[in-house]
Amino acid sequence: MAARILHRLRHALAGEGGREEPAGGEAEDCPESSELEDDTEGLSTRLSGTLSFTSHEDEEEEEEEGDGASEELEEPPQAPGAAAGAEDGGRCWGEWVSAAERPGGSLLTRQLQELWRRSRGSLAPQRLLFEVTSASVVSERSSKYVLYTIYLIRSGQFDKAPATIARRYSDFEQLNRRLRCRFSCDMASVAFPRKRLRRNFTAETIAKRSRAFEQFLSHLHSIDEIRRSSEFLEFFFLPDLQAAQRLTCTGLYREALATWANAYRLQDRLGVCSSGRFLLTLAGLAVCHQELDQLSEAHGCCEQALQLLEAQGSHPLLGPFLQAHIHLAWKVGKDKRHSEARLQDLRESGLLLQQQPSLKECLIKEPLE
Repeated sequence: MAARILHRLRHALAGEGGREEPAGGEAEDCPESSELEDDTEGLSTRLSGTLSFTSHEDEEEEEEEGDGASEELEEPPQAPGAAAGAEDGGRCWGEWVSAAERPGGSLLTRQLQELWRRSRGSLAPQRLLFEVTSASVVSERSSKYVLYTIYLIRSGQFDKAPATIARRYSDFEQLNRRLRCRFSCDMASVAFPRKRLRRNFTAETIAKRSRAFEQFLSHLHSIDEIRRSSEFLEFFFLPDLQAAQRLTCTGLYREALATWANAYRLQDRLGVCSSGRFLLTLAGLAVCHQELDQLSEAHGCCEQALQLLEAQGSHPLLGPFLQAHIHLAWKVGKDKRHSEARLQDLRESGLLLQQQPSLKECLIKEPLE
């Protein structure tokens, strides 16, 4: 970590506090060509059927994706004497400054202090990173394709259970085509890797496309209208919702629970935790937890859903969530008075709750297309 900080400071001081340019002048998030430059040197040795970004080379690539030298610090530096977020053998930010104050280091001290003051007011906002972690060749009867596994990662955070998707080239191509039909102007500057007639399964091609897909998704996510569009969002979590619904309908609750949970994490990373799809995801989690006799977890899912529905007087899932919450609260010994009062309000408003489907019935009948 200390090497990273010194590396960033060295670039910042060389440019007198200016913004650091990525190596080679390549715009990481917004590639301008329809195909990436040949940056696969060394990548083929990291590909043996799968792709693994764990080498020193990738640590450099991660650093290049920062917005600026002063904004690249993973945690805000603190005042001298206070512990900084990054550790290096127990050192803190104050010790770095103390080291600079040795004979001949007064100029560096002032530069570090100026850099620290600038960084306090210009911390980069949290970004969503897309990282291809593996790529495997899949053969199915008469077809053969590469399946890319992608992690959605919040910059500066470690996810114990990351949100993941697995997509093939044709899935990315369909997303690209749909977005270009709807957002032709915004998509004019977005690059997409070309199709190849041969050599689709070589390590070099897989590595190059992996990098291209990371840049493609990062560029799309940087455009406000596209980031909020149903085409972009459903590319990530709709397949998981459909798979989870099928598994729930067939009674495979443990497998369904894992799929609902990944759909939950995907929507959380994408910032759509107040949509109807997210409420359906909470319903799926509650049902699977309950079927697996994990009542406390099911109760927590219902509570989260009811908090989202607090401001809504009516919603198709409000009655089923209230009934499920009251039943689970009684089972686990939690307070259910607020839900009972809300349920009584629904009855007084004329809603015939006996005709309402259960949470599981709502989940199974919901069309997901």
